[in-house]
Amino acid sequence: MAADRFRLLPTEQPNPASRGLDRRPLKDLVAVICREDLVVPRAVAAEAPRIAKAAEFAAAALAAGGRIVFVGAGTSGRLGVLEAAEIPPTFGTSPSRVKAIMAGGRRAVFKSKEGAEDDAPEGARRVRQEARRGDLVVGIAASGVTPFVRGALAQARRLGCKTAFITANNRALANIADVVIAPRTGPEVLAGSTRLKSGTAAKLVLNALTTAAMSRLNKVYDNWMVDLKPTNKKLVARAVRVIAHLGGVGPKDAEGLFTASGRHVKTAVLMARRKLDRPAARRRLKAKGGSLRRALEER
Repeated sequence: MAADRFRLLPTEQPNPASRGLDRRPLKDLVAVICREDLVVPRAVAAEAPRIAKAAEFAAAALAAGGRIVFVGAGTSGRLGVLEAAEIPPTFGTSPSRVKAIMAGGRRAVFKSKEGAEDDAPEGARRVRQEARRGDLVVGIAASGVTPFVRGALAQARRLGCKTAFITANNRALANIADVVIAPRTGPEVLAGSTRLKSGTAAKLVLNALTTAAMSRLNKVYDNWMVDLKPTNKKLVARAVRVIAHLGGVGPKDAEGLFTASGRHVKTAVLMARRKLDRPAARRRLKAKGGSLRRALEER
């Protein structure tokens, strides 16, 4: 009976466009995959209102001192881990504020642990460990039926968390989360292989969700990342370029401001534009809630 139930899932359907895949020349095979991938951005764009709602929840949770917790299994879980790992250096957010729960634990990030996704009680237990009232818990499950993720979301709601669910199954229960984001990507080129279109769609949703949320938390000025953590040479060079561009100064002056500001981009830009010293720039930023835009507009 379980096999019959899974057979009906949108992600398990065969794709007519990829029939005879094993007999096609590699050039044609790749072309089919690429054509099918073109479906993904349009499907994600159709979910924009729901992605925006989830971004609103994320921004509100972080602004109130809460956290974002991503939960998933397999490819979906690894996408959550990736998002949690990339937000801190990109937006200067503490790693303790953005977490990821992976079915099977840390080892499953690198090596599949089959069966871990079927453990709903374990998903609930992990959420009890990592989440609290006021957090946003984001479940990611291409099929829409992964017990680990469903158990986690149910527990999150009992805790008083906001919840979002990212899936490729548009038939997923609407009441599984406060907002359900379900891009209609259609059957995979390789039936059931949700690391393909479904995984790409989930990544695009996460990109939009977190970037939109961070823009509302004063982590973005115009279209520049002004709260990045300059932890390597590439990021230091990027920070200096941002200071030069937004501060209206040359590269050498930007380097000097980067150092004088304590390696803090927003402080350096404010020092350049308003001719302030570091303590005065920091005070103004703090008074404006960390918003570079509002700090610059003040006269």
